[in-house]
Amino acid sequence: MNSQSQSQSQRRKNFKIEAFKHKVELDPKYAERTWKVLEHAIHEIYNNNASRLSFEELYRSAYNMVLHKYGDKLYSGLVATMTAHLNKIAKSVESAQGGLFLEKLNHKWADHNKALQMIRDILMYMDRSYVPTSHKTPVHELGLNLWRDHIIHSPNIQARLQDTLLDLVQRERTGDVINRGLMRNITKMLMDLGSSVYQDDFEKPFLDVSASFYSGESQQFIECCDCGSYLKKAERRLNEEMERVSHYLDAKTEVKITSVVEREMIANHMQRLVHMDNSGLVNMLIDDKYDDLSRMYSLFKRVPEGLSTIRDVMTSYLRERGRVLVTDTERLKDPVEFVQCLLNEKDKHDKIISTAFNNDKTFQNALNSSFEYFINLNNRSAEFISLYLDDKLRKGLKGASEEEVEVVLDKVMMLFRYLQEKDVFEKYYKQHLAKRLLSGKTVSDDAERSMIVKLKTECGYQFTSKLEGMFTDMKTSEDTMLDFYAKQSAELGDGPTLAVQILTTGSWPTQPTAACNLPPEILTVCEKFRTYYLGTHSGRRLTWQTNMGTADIKATFGKGHKHELNVSTYQMCVLMLFNSADGLTYREIEQATEIPALDLKRCLQSLACVKGKNVLRKEPMSKDISEEDVFYFNDKFTSKFVKVKIGTVVAQKESEPEKQETRQRVEEDRKPQIEAAIVRIMKSRRVLDHNSIVAEVTKQLQSRFLPNPVVIKKRIESLIEREFLERDKADRKLYRYLA
Repeated sequence: MNSQSQSQSQRRKNFKIEAFKHKVELDPKYAERTWKVLEHAIHEIYNNNASRLSFEELYRSAYNMVLHKYGDKLYSGLVATMTAHLNKIAKSVESAQGGLFLEKLNHKWADHNKALQMIRDILMYMDRSYVPTSHKTPVHELGLNLWRDHIIHSPNIQARLQDTLLDLVQRERTGDVINRGLMRNITKMLMDLGSSVYQDDFEKPFLDVSASFYSGESQQFIECCDCGSYLKKAERRLNEEMERVSHYLDAKTEVKITSVVEREMIANHMQRLVHMDNSGLVNMLIDDKYDDLSRMYSLFKRVPEGLSTIRDVMTSYLRERGRVLVTDTERLKDPVEFVQCLLNEKDKHDKIISTAFNNDKTFQNALNSSFEYFINLNNRSAEFISLYLDDKLRKGLKGASEEEVEVVLDKVMMLFRYLQEKDVFEKYYKQHLAKRLLSGKTVSDDAERSMIVKLKTECGYQFTSKLEGMFTDMKTSEDTMLDFYAKQSAELGDGPTLAVQILTTGSWPTQPTAACNLPPEILTVCEKFRTYYLGTHSGRRLTWQTNMGTADIKATFGKGHKHELNVSTYQMCVLMLFNSADGLTYREIEQATEIPALDLKRCLQSLACVKGKNVLRKEPMSKDISEEDVFYFNDKFTSKFVKVKIGTVVAQKESEPEKQETRQRVEEDRKPQIEAAIVRIMKSRRVLDHNSIVAEVTKQLQSRFLPNPVVIKKRIESLIEREFLERDKADRKLYRYLA
C-alpha cells in the first residue's frame, strides 16, 4: 500500500506540459506587418479616431505577437510611438498663452489618460505575460512615467507650471476668485504621477512660499492690530488653508500647511501676543473676553508650549491680583466683603476656564494653586471665612431655597480647602457657631448641619465631633428645662423665667469665666436651678457663663411709655441698678456689677450711645466711654416698637489681644497633634533621621495645618525627655523609638 502511493506521487511530480516538437513556420515579415497595424491604431487613438478601430482584432494581433516571442518589439515600439506623441503634445502645451496654459495641459492630460486606457486594453495580454517575465513597467504606469518625463519635466513646462500654480494660490489668498476645479485636476495629475512628483514639483515650493507670505503678513498684522483682532485674522487664515486643502490639494498637505501658519502666525509671536498692551491675555481676563480667550486657547493649543505660555501668564496675574486683594487694608476692614471678593474672583475665573479654556484640568489646577498661594498670605483668612459663614448663617441666607444654601456652602468649602491652617478655621467656626446657637440666631438648623456634614466629609469625624456635641447639648438643654419647670413650677411662683443652656465643657469653646454680680431676683432662680440640676446629675459642676446670656426686661419710661427690652445679661445687670438710683458713675457701675472693663465699656456704649436704643443718658455726651462718665436713666426714651432689641457694640473681628490669645490656643492645641504624629511614625519605622520625621509629620498633618519644623523639633525634644524616643549613640541625627 505504502510503496504504491509513493510511486503515484513520483509520477505526479514528473508530469509537465511540453511545447510542440514540430516547429511552426512564420512569415518573416509577420512581426513588422502586425506591428504596423498596431502602431497605426495607437496613432488613431491619439488622434481621437478610435471609433473606426476593431479592438478585438487589435487585441488578437498583440496577443499573437507576444505568443510568437515578439513581445520585445511590441513593447519598444509602444514606447517609441507614445514618446513621439507626447513630444508633440509638449509643444502644443508650451505654445498655450497665459491662462490657457493650464486649460491646455488639463485637456491633454484627460486625452492621454483616455488613450492610455484603450492602449492598455489592446495590449492586455502583453501586460499580463510579457511584462512580468521581462521585468518591464506595465503599460499604464509606463504611460504616466512618459507623461512625467516628457511633459511635466519638460524644460519649458516644469518651472512655468510651478509658477502658475503658486501664482493662483497667491491670488486666491489676496481675495481673487480662481478656477478651483482646474486647480484640483492639475494637482490630482501631479499626485497620480507619484507622491514625489506632487511634493517636489508643487508641495515643497508651496510650503516655502507660504512660510514667507505668512511671516510678512503676521509682522504687518502685529504692528497694527490688537491681540483679539490678530487672533481672528490668524484663525481665518488657518481655516482658509484647511479649506484650500479640502478643495484642491492632497489631504496629507493639511498638516504641513497648517503647521506653517501656526509657526509663522502664532508660535513666533506668542510672547508678544499674550503681553500686548491694553489687549493681551491679562486684559482679556479682566474684561471677560470669552470669545477672544477661547480663540487664543484653541490657537495656542496647536503649537508647542502654547498652553503653558497662557497658563504661566494667567498664574502670575492671578497671584499678583490675589496678593493685592488679600493685603488691601480697606478690604480687610470688612471680613464679609473680603470673602465675597474672593468668591467673586473664583466664580469669574471658573467661568473663564469652563467657557473659554475647555474646562482644561491643567488650568483648573493653576487656578487652585494660585488661590491657595494668596489666601494663605493673609493669616486672618481662616477667621474671615468663618465670619463670612457666620454672617450667612445668621441672616444672609434667610429666605434662600435649599439649593441656594447648598451653593453658598459649597463655594465656602472650596475656599476652606485652600486654607493651610484648617485648625485655625475650626477654632473660629466653633466660637461663631456657639454664639449663633446660644443666641438662637441661626437661619436654619438644616443649613448648620449641612455645613457640619461638609466639614466632616472634608476633614473626618474628629474635626466635627465637638461641633455635633454642641447641637446635642442644645437639644438636651430643652428637655432639661421642660423637666425643671414641670417639677419646680409651684416653688418658682411669679419670679423671672429662666432658660438655661447646659454646655459640655469639652464641646464648646472655652471662655474666660469672669464672675458677674447678678441681680438678687435672678440669683434666687439660678440657685434653685443649680440645686435641681446637681440633684438630678451627680458628679457634675455648673459654672455660669454670664458673658454669653441674654434677657428680656420690661421698662417704663416717661409719660408711662412701656417697652420690652431684649438685652445681654451684662446689660440687664447694668439696667437693674437704675431701679434704685437715678444716676451712677462708671466706677459705681463697675463696682456693683464686677463686669470686666472691656465688656462693660461695650455694654454702656450700646445702652447710651446708639441712636434709637439709648435707654441711658451719659454725661458728657460722646461716642466713647471714659471712666469719669456719669450715666442716668433716660426718661425721654421713645421707640415706635414695643419690643426693642439692644445689641452689644461688638467688634466683628477680634481685637489684637484676642487674636494673640486665639493664636496661642491654636499653637497649644497643635502640640499634642504633632507629638501623636511623631509617635505614630516612629512606632512603625522604629529608626528615622530628623529630616525624614519632619517630612512625614508635615505630610500627615497638612490636611489640618502646616506644622512649623522648629515646633516639630521642640516636640521631638519633649518626647526624648519623656523617654518616648532616644538619639542614636553614633549618629545624633538619628532617632530610635522606645517601646
